[in-house]
Amino acid sequence: MTLKSLDQLPFNNTFFDLGSNFYQAKAPDPVEGPFLVHFNRAVGDLLELPENIENDPNFLEYFSGNKNIPGSQPLAMYYTGHQFGSYNPHIGDGRGLLLGEIETSSGPKWDIHLKGAGPTRFARGFDGRASLRASIREYLGGEAIHGLRIPSTRALGMIGFKELIFRQMPEIPAILIRIAESHVRFGNFEALHYTKQTKRIEKLANFVAWRYYPHIAQDSDKYRLLFRSVVEKTASLIAGWQSVGFVHGVMNTDNMSIVGLCFDYGPYGFMDGFNPHYIPNSSDNQGRYSFSRQPEIGYWNLEKLALALSSIIDSDVINEELGRYQDCFNAEYRNLMAAKLGIKIIDSDFKALTGKLFEILLRHQIDYSNFFRLLSSFRNGDIQPILDRFVDPTDIENWFKDYEKALEKESSDDLTRQREMNQTNPRFILRNHLAQRAIEAALKDSDYSEIDRVIFLAQNPFIDDDILLKEKQIDPEIYFTDSPSQFAGSQTSCSA
Repeated sequence: MTLKSLDQLPFNNTFFDLGSNFYQAKAPDPVEGPFLVHFNRAVGDLLELPENIENDPNFLEYFSGNKNIPGSQPLAMYYTGHQFGSYNPHIGDGRGLLLGEIETSSGPKWDIHLKGAGPTRFARGFDGRASLRASIREYLGGEAIHGLRIPSTRALGMIGFKELIFRQMPEIPAILIRIAESHVRFGNFEALHYTKQTKRIEKLANFVAWRYYPHIAQDSDKYRLLFRSVVEKTASLIAGWQSVGFVHGVMNTDNMSIVGLCFDYGPYGFMDGFNPHYIPNSSDNQGRYSFSRQPEIGYWNLEKLALALSSIIDSDVINEELGRYQDCFNAEYRNLMAAKLGIKIIDSDFKALTGKLFEILLRHQIDYSNFFRLLSSFRNGDIQPILDRFVDPTDIENWFKDYEKALEKESSDDLTRQREMNQTNPRFILRNHLAQRAIEAALKDSDYSEIDRVIFLAQNPFIDDDILLKEKQIDPEIYFTDSPSQFAGSQTSCSA
């Protein structure tokens, strides 16, 4: 596809065709003085947008909402959901608008969504805007998860504008141009279930099967197969999070996608020192969304989706498909952890090996990500940097003996293992203080160069090219080391 201007964007909005019971049709509210905060060239390439499209005068006008993009049909989705375990019937896209989807020549279709585009009828009295602070966090979070090869929403960029919104204090607002394979959530089905709209549940399920799972759309058992796909994708998603030490922080059902990803990166975090009880959300006083509980919550959320689908899927079938979750999660997680350790033979010794390692990392509070990155040097390099992390290295030295025995079973050579481990264990993770560093530079000095650096690293988390890092003005001592002690295990709030 050769696209020369934004007027040629191949927009379609198939969700619009479901009818007004599923959404509110609404144009974005205009803004004053829009300016580009950041443009994501990688996503521009994904959407097959030409180079320098962000410099087109229409770019700011279209994606700030000041002008309607030809072919788009903006709408705010209707959904509800369980938030922190309690059902909330009043959610929906209060400040977000789905413009439609763009089909690319390579096949995938991508939803284009404006977050912060003004209040909709679901806004419940709020201003419908998003702060630049929160938009940067979501922007960086989405790219960080995607860079780790885990399904995620992403963003084409951010647009700020010259107004003020009020949170705890006056703040600069922004619009996040979010993309995703789908914006349909568990909560879209819950909204219809709790208002007893059985026919519309069936209609939405048919749409989801046709749009996102076309290989089952004509199957006589398509609803069962649809739910099975969501169960498997959700299990795989959370196994990916657990393997890299990521905690989403707000795993409400309205944040869970029907295609196996998650929305709304707000109070997320990556573990510093290994801590299964790490809670990145300062509002989560009960630890519902802690690291160790994410697999359990994934299942709980699927149970709520199952209830919402109970009018079109028999209970026995639902229970049978739910029963697949734990096996899917366990299998994916074992494979991911084996890859992190450079091990291919997954047996009872492997299970004992990983269990002992987690006990040691917890007892000594060793940085989770950097430990695994350094581990690739076992046999091929100096492991002293690992030993230096322990006040008393006896535990890890004993563990290394078991690790050596496990590697002796493997047929791969050490150089191959090291290369593969370094393409599995990231050198860079988005630590909270690095995200905050980018936010503060943007808010205090209108300096977006730190966003540039963090986005580059988020998209290249396994990078070993120190010459390129120097060209990008990226200091390894800042971006690849453990979090400073004052930031380790830090929390953030649900920002808006």
